[in-house]
Amino acid sequence: MTYTTPYLELYPERIKANAKSIIDLCHRHGIQVAAVTKVTAAHDVVAHALEDAGADMIADSRITNLRSLGESGIALPRLLLRLPAPSEAQMVVRNSEISLNSGLHTLKLLSEAALAEKIRHGVIIMVDVGDLREGIWPDQAVDLVKAAARLEGLEVLGMGCNLACYGGVIPSEANMQKLIDTRNQCRKATGLPLDILSGGNSANLPLLACGQMPAEINHLRIGEAIILGRNVLDRSPWPGTRQDTFRLFAEIIEVGRKPSVPIGERGQDAFGGTTDFEDRGIRKRAICTIGRQDVVVDGIEPEDKGITVLGGSSDHLILDVEDAATDVKVGDELSFFPGYGALLAMSTSPYVAKVVVRDK
Repeated sequence: MTYTTPYLELYPERIKANAKSIIDLCHRHGIQVAAVTKVTAAHDVVAHALEDAGADMIADSRITNLRSLGESGIALPRLLLRLPAPSEAQMVVRNSEISLNSGLHTLKLLSEAALAEKIRHGVIIMVDVGDLREGIWPDQAVDLVKAAARLEGLEVLGMGCNLACYGGVIPSEANMQKLIDTRNQCRKATGLPLDILSGGNSANLPLLACGQMPAEINHLRIGEAIILGRNVLDRSPWPGTRQDTFRLFAEIIEVGRKPSVPIGERGQDAFGGTTDFEDRGIRKRAICTIGRQDVVVDGIEPEDKGITVLGGSSDHLILDVEDAATDVKVGDELSFFPGYGALLAMSTSPYVAKVVVRDK
């Protein structure tokens, strides 16, 4: 079948194999895995691959994605990753079994919504151990857990933290111990078991693999390491995984030899930026049918190592093809491997077709 470019190929068997490798590693250490679907916009084929690989939960940041996961037949508990908005309390309890939380106001609204639905909603209280994104400060955690425990519509399942997403703080024995100590203080103060200790995300895997993860950590929320097979601390390949789980294809619409530095007085580009150009003389260049509206242009790697991404505008991807392995021409399709940001953008773009490819 022929597809209009740009299109994104996804390989569910490869994703499933990645997931099984990482989930098995976690399970051997007594850690449950909430497999994260958000970078694929909760594509149902990806979600079922994660379920088949043995994930314990399915997690996403968008309520609409969690709803679609339920509608696609996913039987696993659904975890809402982003802190719930107060205005979405009813939707949260209807479309997720568990959510991450850090504030009493929202917890009260979730409790009210759960009671109205005649259910109990599970919550994990988030603690900020240094990355400075979501989470209550450790010295305020006891009071919040006490208050949450009194809300009839909620079950306080445990505590969690997030690292390496905003501040780039690397998971360590020290910050994991801070989470453990905070949980233990809350346990003592409330009598709640607080069984779940959700220590973070894909960034925690190196700590686990080198044997330094404290045994009390029993839950991780893993996305990129499974989906793209990457160690998220340095983007190196994660052992036992594949990195060819997704491929972007874009069609060439112009080829020509041009200078490598723009000619004339320069101001800002269409996105308000300025670029320093290296003068490499006259070079063969190509333009493809995708741009910054649909993809992070510096987050894609040409499959042909002789091709270089120069940049892009809203709808044009500009390439240096002087050293391409083949004599590229207008109408050819070029393939690229996406990084996390690029995949995230393409997954949510209606202009990029999604094509499921089954390995034979």
